[in-house]
Amino acid sequence: MPALSKSCRAVRLRAPGLPLEDATLDAPAPGSGEILVRVKAAGICHSDAHYRSGVGSTRHPLTLGHEVAGVVESVGAGVSTPRIGDRVCLHYLVTCGECRDCRAGREQFCTTGEMIGKDRDGGYAEFIRVPARNAHPLPEAIPFEHGAILMCSSATALHALRKARVAAGETVAVFGVGGLGVSALQLARALGAGTVFAVDLNPAKLALAKRLGAVPIDAKAGDPVAAVREATSGRGVDAALELIGSARAMEQAVRSLAPQGRAALAGLTQERLSVAPYRDILGREAEIIGVSDHLAGEIGELMGFVARGELDLGEAVTKIVPLEASAIGAVLDGLEAFRDEVRCVIRP
Repeated sequence: MPALSKSCRAVRLRAPGLPLEDATLDAPAPGSGEILVRVKAAGICHSDAHYRSGVGSTRHPLTLGHEVAGVVESVGAGVSTPRIGDRVCLHYLVTCGECRDCRAGREQFCTTGEMIGKDRDGGYAEFIRVPARNAHPLPEAIPFEHGAILMCSSATALHALRKARVAAGETVAVFGVGGLGVSALQLARALGAGTVFAVDLNPAKLALAKRLGAVPIDAKAGDPVAAVREATSGRGVDAALELIGSARAMEQAVRSLAPQGRAALAGLTQERLSVAPYRDILGREAEIIGVSDHLAGEIGELMGFVARGELDLGEAVTKIVPLEASAIGAVLDGLEAFRDEVRCVIRP
């Protein structure tokens, strides 16, 4: 076993609303059933901006970061796999595996569950300690930067599409071409969807959506619901995904639905959602579906899409930043302002 560093650089949030801080901590040691991973890449998710402001995070001081990929540095007692030196990406939900929800395959509702980077220290650091069962093999062909964002951006997008029950030939509207949206556009096509619409305010993101085969709809140019309906001969779409955390976009997603359409809402917001029950739901037998995280069992399926070339994250990673509080803080500021970047990744 290689000797561990005695210290670990990290970027910490001391309390909600405060600027991030550079810190030097003792390197964590893996306990029984745990592994220590040297972080090679950590995605900066829009959710991290929410946690920085105090929405959702439960402990402080805290190391943010739930999109993590790296190399196994050491293993604790009883761990046979993964092995030291293995490339891994980390499922961010640490669960008991024994409660009613875990046994039913709903581990995101585990009664004692924790999310790395939210309830326990995450990947804005040189090292992270997690249970061995949270590690998934990362093939050599997938860069660490892509492996990191697969663990939230892509996995949550796939879960949202599965919750929306997208079927072959159906029309889909994706509201928000950010980290999740870029994956959702491609995965919808991989699942057999017909026309896929991409709704956003940002010209660069709309251009990216067009390159990925989607029909771009500029929400600045007019009512995106009207544009969706015009493009579908007034019918609307079979499924709509809201992936940015805007109550207005959620309302638009619901209003864009066809009869018996499904709106899957995954964006994180505390804003109130306003819908007209008869017009938007009852009269169309429409469904509004909440999307919470994703499942460990979906990660293997996700890797299959990558292996077949159906999910390409080459244009999703738009910026690389160092493990420095000022650089990461600037990215989080940009996410709050909905700037051009799709997904920024930390490379320690």
